[in-house]
Amino acid sequence: MVDSARVAAGAIARKILGDKISVRGCLIQIGPHAIDRKRWDWNEVGKNPFFSPDAGTVKAWEEFLDGVRKAGSSAGAIIEIQASGVPAGWGDPIYDKLDADLAKAMMSINAVKGVEIGEGMGAALLSGEQNADEMRMKGGKVAFLSNHAGGILGGISTGQDLVARFAVKPTSSILKPLKSVDKFGKEIEVSTKGRHDPCVGIRAVPVGEAMMAVVLADHMLRHRAQCG
Repeated sequence: MVDSARVAAGAIARKILGDKISVRGCLIQIGPHAIDRKRWDWNEVGKNPFFSPDAGTVKAWEEFLDGVRKAGSSAGAIIEIQASGVPAGWGDPIYDKLDADLAKAMMSINAVKGVEIGEGMGAALLSGEQNADEMRMKGGKVAFLSNHAGGILGGISTGQDLVARFAVKPTSSILKPLKSVDKFGKEIEVSTKGRHDPCVGIRAVPVGEAMMAVVLADHMLRHRAQCG
């Protein structure tokens, strides 16, 4: 019910944002198996049950998850959400940074344990010049030469695509017995019977899209109130 409420709110938020802003998401990794970003094709996302933009990973994911399911275990996943058409200037440089609100929204999704914007954790491996999104004039307008910042600088949108990723932990309820302690302090083993989901991260793609849309709609209305 919680996830369905988020998706419903996201549908309303998309109406507020209008047709010029596009929010879309996909699954980029299940367990240790990541997509090949060179084969990225948004048109593939709706053609497979994994929301994968890389058709080449689908078979590998099917085989991997089948093995995980048969073993009574589970696997985590990484989802990427992108928003195109967001104008420059949305957000706040201190208390209500756009990236901070996005991070909070994504972390509020069930089972999410990590969020990154743009290069995210990978930025720690780059030098200052490698990470910088340099600018030049193109067609009379300022153009960025890269988007390591994920479309947000100083808490404010730059006009580039917004890029956020979040990691979903493996399903906690698995068939394999795990060591635990009951309310009396007795050491026990716990296993879940019945329904078993080997990867809840797959279902998180539309939820992530919804949360991105909700945050953007909020900042759009706030920007309109402040700037007209």
